Amino acid sequence: MLDPDDLAAFQAAVADAKPLPASGRVHLGGPMPPPRPLQRLADEQAALRESLHGPITLQDRLEGGDEPSYLRNGVANSVLRDLRRGRWAIQDEIDLHGLNREEARDQLATFLAQSLKYGRRCVRIVHGKGHGSPGREAVLRRLVRGWLVQKNEILAFCQAKPQDGGEGAVVVLLRTQRSS
Repeated sequence: MLDPDDLAAFQAAVADAKPLPASGRVHLGGPMPPPRPLQRLADEQAALRESLHGPITLQDRLEGGDEPSYLRNGVANSVLRDLRRGRWAIQDEIDLHGLNREEARDQLATFLAQSLKYGRRCVRIVHGKGHGSPGREAVLRRLVRGWLVQKNEILAFCQAKPQDGGEGAVVVLLRTQRSS
């Protein structure tokens, strides 16, 4: 509640105030939406089209290391090949170092939901190599891969290239966000 003395002082201070003249402008609300990166979207669509319909060469057949990877049923092998080759630009990442399994699962779920919401297609998940774990076992690496396989929004994933984290990270391809 306002103190009656404060209210009286305020009313005295603004007693001779006059409204501003009408400017004729219309205020449409909040800030403008962020610009859409049309060229990046076109590039990604072209890469996906090429992955799904491009020819499979001898080099493609020879490629495909022993590192763990995943490809959802019904998705062309070339999608995983292109993901391994780095043809998809990594648009965001999360680092799960130092988290316990519950924290890691919660943060990963939130990260994936936000990535879908903002239209990100390719993300990196850094889970670490297990050097700080008891027995030097990469617990989060195994858990993260298990969680990813269970999620419908994951089309494919593979171990990151050495410069992107190697055994300590995975690169994930997400499905597109369907409008409701």
